Amino acid sequence: MTTRQTGRYVLFVLAGVAVLIMKPYYHGPLAPVCHDYCGNFAASFSVYFLVGIAASRHGWGRWIIVAAALLVVELFEITDGFGVMSNVHDPLDLLANAAGIGLAFAVDSIKGIGGRL
Repeated sequence: MTTRQTGRYVLFVLAGVAVLIMKPYYHGPLAPVCHDYCGNFAASFSVYFLVGIAASRHGWGRWIIVAAALLVVELFEITDGFGVMSNVHDPLDLLANAAGIGLAFAVDSIKGIGGRL
């Protein structure tokens, strides 16, 4: 992974973190849905790119990154925050996690996004 690609991944991690931080301040349409699932979605989006940075040192492909990131976020959900954090389990959280990983994979697959960063 080049320095440019790593920088691109870091920006996407920060974008996910920004959504996570801003989530409590959203009061528009579908606010309850956003408050319930945007955190899972945004955190999973960021985890994909964090795993991507770590995986680049091992030459893993995108599908391995998807599998590893999905494993991490779903295990976090199922194990109540790995026993370190309290977590309110909702079965739809698992779908929100998968959707966040799916968007991250889609963004990562588009060569033009962030290509000039």
